[in-house]
Amino acid sequence: MSLKPRRVDFDATWKLLKETLEGVITCGAVQWVTWNDRFSDVYKLCTAVEPHGDNLYQSTKLFLEDHVRSLHKEIISAGDDHMLEMYHKHWEQYNIGAGYLNQLYGYLNNSYIKKQKYSEADVNYGVFPVDADCLLEIGELAKEIWKNLMIDSIKNRLVILILQEISKDRNGYYVNQTVVHSVVTSFVDVSEYKKKTPLDLYQEIFETQFLKETGEFYRHEAAQLKAECTCSDYLEKVIQRLDNENFRSRKFLHSTSYAKVTQEVQARMVGDVIGFLHGECKDMVEQEKRKDLRNLYILLKPIHKGLEVLVKEVETYIKHQGMQSVLSLKQDPSFVEAMLKVYHKFKELILDVFVNDQAFTSALDKACSSVINHKPQNSRSPSAPNRSPELLAKYCDGLLKKSTKGVSDAELDEKLSGSIIIFKYLDDKDVFQRFYSRMLAKRLIYSQSASMDAEEIMITRLKQACGYEFTNKLHRMFTDISVSSDLVVNFNNYLREKNANPGINFNILVFQAGAWPIAQQNNITFHIPQQLEKSVRLFEEFYKEKFNGRKLTWMQSLSNVELKLGYLRKSYSVTMSTFQMATLLPFEVNNSLPFSEIQTCTNLPDKELCKQLQTLVDTKILLCDEGPVNEKSTLSLNMSYSNKRTKFKIMAAIQKETPQEVESTHSAVDEDRKLYLQAAVVRIMKARKTIKHNNLIHEVISQARSRFTPSISMIKKSIETLIEKTYLERVSGTTDEYSYIA
Repeated sequence: MSLKPRRVDFDATWKLLKETLEGVITCGAVQWVTWNDRFSDVYKLCTAVEPHGDNLYQSTKLFLEDHVRSLHKEIISAGDDHMLEMYHKHWEQYNIGAGYLNQLYGYLNNSYIKKQKYSEADVNYGVFPVDADCLLEIGELAKEIWKNLMIDSIKNRLVILILQEISKDRNGYYVNQTVVHSVVTSFVDVSEYKKKTPLDLYQEIFETQFLKETGEFYRHEAAQLKAECTCSDYLEKVIQRLDNENFRSRKFLHSTSYAKVTQEVQARMVGDVIGFLHGECKDMVEQEKRKDLRNLYILLKPIHKGLEVLVKEVETYIKHQGMQSVLSLKQDPSFVEAMLKVYHKFKELILDVFVNDQAFTSALDKACSSVINHKPQNSRSPSAPNRSPELLAKYCDGLLKKSTKGVSDAELDEKLSGSIIIFKYLDDKDVFQRFYSRMLAKRLIYSQSASMDAEEIMITRLKQACGYEFTNKLHRMFTDISVSSDLVVNFNNYLREKNANPGINFNILVFQAGAWPIAQQNNITFHIPQQLEKSVRLFEEFYKEKFNGRKLTWMQSLSNVELKLGYLRKSYSVTMSTFQMATLLPFEVNNSLPFSEIQTCTNLPDKELCKQLQTLVDTKILLCDEGPVNEKSTLSLNMSYSNKRTKFKIMAAIQKETPQEVESTHSAVDEDRKLYLQAAVVRIMKARKTIKHNNLIHEVISQARSRFTPSISMIKKSIETLIEKTYLERVSGTTDEYSYIA
């Protein structure tokens, strides 16, 4: 075949081409040779010496219009009973034929039509209007003709019939899914070539009406179900209706309608009766009806602010359950396990019922925080501190002490992990830090830690929760223990080199004054027994030689000794405090001594001496002439003392936390908070130079929140203190603005 342009008889060529078009548009049998010949004819007409592209386009358009008009008559004559089936049959055939026709006219589309069409970029970026008059490709032209001559004239009847069929399907009757889906999607297919508005026709003639009908149907359905069913049954039936309607959408509608249909059903069956559903939330939560709650969550979640009431009820219920479980144990460290039981129970419920939804997780956090930081109303002491930090520290202390029996490493790790959960909810983390450091100090000093690895793991977890600064001193305490072990080795080497013998086995712990929670001002001085003087002097000489310029302060109240009792029928080895030992040593030469003489030997304050002697009397090592020990008492050795154990301790009274220590801990926390807040204010002012009062308050609270929640009055006092110290001043002419002047 020559590609050279030549003269072509349009009428003769069109006659042959039209015969083939009739077979193509009706999906009839067209021979391959004939197809190729007609393809060549289209090419010849477009490339003739006198091109016939326009004639070919117009003639094809008239042919398609005549064909669609004839199909229209057939569909109308079928009547309402068979209109959808007839429309479906002719549309499917026509749509396929239009596709083949578009291929046959490929050269016309590319060489004649596309050159006159606006580009996609022109339309997308608004150079020309979307509905600008331009030529359509033959496949697009075929669909446009179908829309104009077929759909526009019978669209109302088609939509009524489609809605009737879908209504039948809702009521359980058989419906030909293929036919309905084909008719519905034809409204989209005929406009899909319109890049910007392919769904306009579908939405205008069908989707809007369908959504309206759907809304009316489910409004009546909701009213009927609400009148007939319990709330529990109503929830199940609504979920069933939603599932059915979602499935129905996929059977009949275009994919862009799926979400809209679901939203419409939800709006009518959930949104319109949301007051009824919210009214049932409280009972469902309190009775822990998991299935109903799960259904309620599924239905309320898509509704705007639908979950608010349910979330609030869950938070209130968790808080109530926590208070019920914990309040009776508020004076006992076991409140931690009671609170953890509540936490884990509702954590699992939220995971199971509400799929760990963030709103419910936040409700759990708020409820747990409220319970843990609850301050019971006390008329005697309305400003009494919350005891949760102290009790949590005691709980951890109980876990980490050697006295913990029958607890495996895995169980210990699990319990410590649980304590971190409670710790994260604490507002007063600095109070916990104080109590924990005091108890850790006692465990380290008296070698009571069950596992140093567990101790370090706990501190690491605290650091992860609050940062390095929070655990800095705790780390330094461990460092001191390690350094002290090395010091003892060096001291023993020193004694060997000096060929000195202190006369007793001697172990020493040297601590940094700033790292340990030990109040030096409360250190009790006394006469060191002669038996200890040499060892103390030798260590001081060694330490001064090794660290020139450092000062040692002896904390004898924290020391302990192992004393052998050899005056009884059976020998006993007793671990006791240094003070207790000092009160017993005078009895080496006297079986009975008055209080005043013991006081002279030890130089202990009367109150402290009474406490130490009373402990020895309580353990029956000493006997008191009458009543509790006092300044007029006479003490004597119990020569008939006996004990099943030959090795035991009498240090419990010393290691136990006293009310005075608890009070001093809270006082120390208050002082630390004042300094912390002042430092925070200075940091903020240094960065801002000037700032409004309210903004300063908010920023200070934000910085302090990781350690404690400061009161507004406390922050104001800190500001006033800094103004007095001339770190900042009020800006002249204002009452609520400060400037940095330091």
